[in-house]
Order: sequence, then C-alpha cells, then structure tokens
Amino acid sequence: THDPFVIDLVARLIHLMYSRGYGDAIHYDRSQLEALYRLAQRHPVVFLPTHKSNLDHLSLQYALHENGLPPNHTAAGINMNFFPVGPLTRRSGAFFIRRSFKDNRLYKLVLGRYIDYLVEKRFSLEWYIEGGRSRSGKLLPPMFGLLAYVVDAYRRGKSEDVYLLPVSIAYDQIQDVGSYVAEQRGAVKQKESFSWFVGVVRALRRQYGAIHFRFGEPLSLRAALGPQEPGAAPDADERSLELQKLAFEVCVRINRVTPITPTSLVTLALLGVGDRALTLEEIALALENLRHYVERRKLPVTGAVEQLESTEGIARTLEALQQNRVVTCFDEGPEAVYTIGRDQHLTAAYYRNTIIHFFVTGAIAELALLRAAESGETHPAEAFWDECMALRDLLKFEFFFAEKEEFVRELRAELALHESSWETRLPEGGETAQALLRSFKPFSAHRVLRPFLEAYAVVGDRLEHRGARVVDDAAAFLKECLALGRQYELQQRIRSHESVSKVLFQTALKLARNRALVDGESPTPDLAERRAAFAAEIRDAIRRVDAVDALAAARRSGLIP
Repeated sequence: THDPFVIDLVARLIHLMYSRGYGDAIHYDRSQLEALYRLAQRHPVVFLPTHKSNLDHLSLQYALHENGLPPNHTAAGINMNFFPVGPLTRRSGAFFIRRSFKDNRLYKLVLGRYIDYLVEKRFSLEWYIEGGRSRSGKLLPPMFGLLAYVVDAYRRGKSEDVYLLPVSIAYDQIQDVGSYVAEQRGAVKQKESFSWFVGVVRALRRQYGAIHFRFGEPLSLRAALGPQEPGAAPDADERSLELQKLAFEVCVRINRVTPITPTSLVTLALLGVGDRALTLEEIALALENLRHYVERRKLPVTGAVEQLESTEGIARTLEALQQNRVVTCFDEGPEAVYTIGRDQHLTAAYYRNTIIHFFVTGAIAELALLRAAESGETHPAEAFWDECMALRDLLKFEFFFAEKEEFVRELRAELALHESSWETRLPEGGETAQALLRSFKPFSAHRVLRPFLEAYAVVGDRLEHRGARVVDDAAAFLKECLALGRQYELQQRIRSHESVSKVLFQTALKLARNRALVDGESPTPDLAERRAAFAAEIRDAIRRVDAVDALAAARRSGLIP
C-alpha cells in the first residue's frame, strides 16, 4: 500500500541519510525525468537500475519525489524486510519477494498476477537487473525472472506497450566497498538486520563525493518483440532467447551511459603502474592519454572530470581518496608521492571497474596485434582476427560483448582511432603490427585485462593440477583457488593484487564449466589434456599482457613516444 504521509516521511529520512555522506545534490538531467513522466502517463515504465550501493533505491526514490513523481512499485528482496525498514518501505513503494521460489507454483502464480495488475494499471515498476549488488564494480550478468513476468504480461495484452528503462547509478565513492572487499577475499556476507542498518548509517559520517544518475534510451517491448498475438506465444526456447536479448540490450545501454568520474579515471591510472608510487606530475602525465582518449571517443563523464586537467584538480581527487584510505601519500621526502594504500587494491579496482567496459575493446586489439606480430609474414591479419575472437570467447562471462559483426565494427573503429590506415598496413607483416600497437594511446591491456586473466590463470592451474578428477565441490575448489592466489601473490607470480578475488574465481569457474572442464558423471578421456590447454591459453594471453606492460613502461620512460 502507498501512504502519502509515509512517502513524505521516508523522503525526508532518505535526504537526511544520504546527505550525510554525499551532500545535498544528486546529479541528473531533470529534462529526462520530465520526458519519462510523459512516457509513463501513456505506458508502464520499468526502471532497471544498476546496483552498486544500499543507497541506490533510496536516492532514486528521492529524485522522483523531488520532481513530484510517485514512487515506483519496487521489487525488494525479502532480506530487507526487517523493522523499521520493512514497514516503512512497504508503505512507500516496495513489495518484498523471496530470493528463490522456482518450485513454488502458487507463489509464482500470485506474483505473476500481481505483475499483470501493475502493468495493466500503468504503474511504474523497478528492480535491479543484476539481482544483487555488484561486488567488483562491473555490471553483473542480468537476472531474467521478473523480466519474464513483464514480457508475459505484455504478450497477454495487459498493455499495448511496456518500456524498459536502463538506469546507471554512479558514485564518486561508496560506503559499502569495505564489505565487498572482505567478501571477495572469502568472508561471509553480513546478514541484513537493524544493527546492520545502523552500521550503514554510521558509515555515512565520512564524505564520499556525489551521486550521479544517467538514464539510457528506453527499450520498447513492442519494437523489440513485435505486436501482441494472443494465442501465438513462442515456444520455451524462443522465449528464453528473447529474454536474454532484451536483458543484454538493457545492460549494453546501461554501460553506454555510465559516466566516468574523477575517482574511476585516477584509480585506472594508478592501478596501471602496479605498486610504484607517483608524484603529482607523474599522475598528471599518466592521466593525459586517458583523458584524451575519453575526449576523442566522446565518452560520458561527470562534470567534475574537468578538474583532472590541472594538478590542483588531481590533488583534490587524491585527497578525497586519501580520506577513505584508498590512496596513501608519503610527503616526508622532497616531493609527495601517491600510491594505492596497503590492502586497498580491490577497493581501487572497484572504482576502476565501473568504467572498464570502455577500454576492453582497445585492450583486446592490443593483444591481437601482438599475436599478429608473432605470426611473422604469414597471414598476420588472419591471426589478428582469430585472436580477437578467441579473447572475446575467453572473456565472455566478464563483459557484455556485442554480436560478432558489431564487435568487428567496434574493433575497426578502435584501431582507426589510433591509425586510420591500419587495415591496409596490417597484412604487411609482424613489424607493421608492432608499429600499429605502438600508436595506441593509451595502452590498456595491462591495466584492464591483467586482473581477470591472472585470476583465470589461478583457476586454470588448479584444474590442470587435478588432471582428470571431477570438481564435485565448487565451494571447496574456490577455497583452494583463494589459497593458491595468495601463494602466487607472495611469490610475485601474479602482479595484480586484485586478482585474488572470489568473484573473479567464480566467473573463471563458470567459463571452465561452459567448456566442459569442471564436472560431469563420466569425464572424457582427454579431460586432463583439455584442462592443460585451457591453462596454457590463459598463460599465453598473460605473456602478451606483460609485453604491453613493458611498452607502457617504455613510454613512461620516454623510450617510445
């Protein structure tokens, strides 16, 4: 139920809560909200925001309230139904659902009819397309459950059309990141309760910067699925494919509008130099090519990114990161130097990962050019494209890659950004491929792909060590990977501290399972060989990342322009 008094009360409480850590302003385009309100008067709109923080829904609800819009009917996890959060949120827009109910036919029936009702009455809905909060900073794979109910409601004629609205919620910094780091290192997620809620509020005593909303292009179900045809519902496989394409397109549109913040760009630069401390001038130099790349591609940014054009602005960003111990400063020498704080690499990686999707295509092109260079004079262009597709397949569970034809177009545009004549020059041979690689500004593979590939290498090595033995306990296997990752880190066999991450190991295991390398009642005779080949493929990719890292170091030292 919606209670106007409770809605106003909750809005005031939300403002008191978020303004403690983020000030009074939430940054968004008011004209976009006005356009969305006009759209919502004609058709039901489904808000599908990213899930980075416990403040996501609250800040979005406040923005709607601030503009005189009603709260969305929001599907909330039943884990948040505790006093006083439960009674207040139920009366101000949220309805609680169970995390899992696939075997409960009655529950599914009632929920489906409730979604039908909301769609038919043109109420705006909201839930997180990712399901839960991202622990790594990247957009998580989409969940299909509630989306399937909305699609079914549309197909049954409950509304002439339904619009899916991608929403990116970005923060300069977030108060939740400490718990995410602990979970990536193997800790158990803290259960939501009143005492947990008090801890969340207390954490907002620090300053975390600003909150930014970006609304992507709404996606019409009528345009995507065609007009309704009662009695002509597609079969189960077709429905599943439709859902996957819809969810994928929403995620692509979210990534497309996610703004680059000063924090994300500075952490991207600092993580690219490993444990080396940099002076303010060196950080400015490391940021220069990144800033120019962002400008050339016309990527979305927050207004504060302009401050990175001056050392004073960079210093303000570093100071904000220092306040939350992400960055440390040593100023007892002639010059102050800055580096990622001890045990804070996963924290810094979280902020870098929020924008990492903008740099993945370039990073893949770099490694593929090295593969083309290694091929010598024999078909370097063919080697380049084969490597691009192999890397796309290797990383398909980490990033939202476009369909193959579109992916090829993106790669062509990326290379043309650095060298307009690359396509005619690449077939000339290995030296030309190396020259094309050196034209890239900035180099990206070492700071973008290394953490993921090194985490994959840990999983690959554990699988190779098992020979043909089946992985019958995934939780125990992940513990083995965490232990091996810490060992490799101490031995300096992996150079990226954020590679020792349960989240990354889980994704690597998902990829291995997709390649039939993990389980099965009767393992194939060549399982050990295929596991060894998987581990070797990852090591080969890391070797090329090392080469790009060496090129980046050569550029910093002035050996190459």
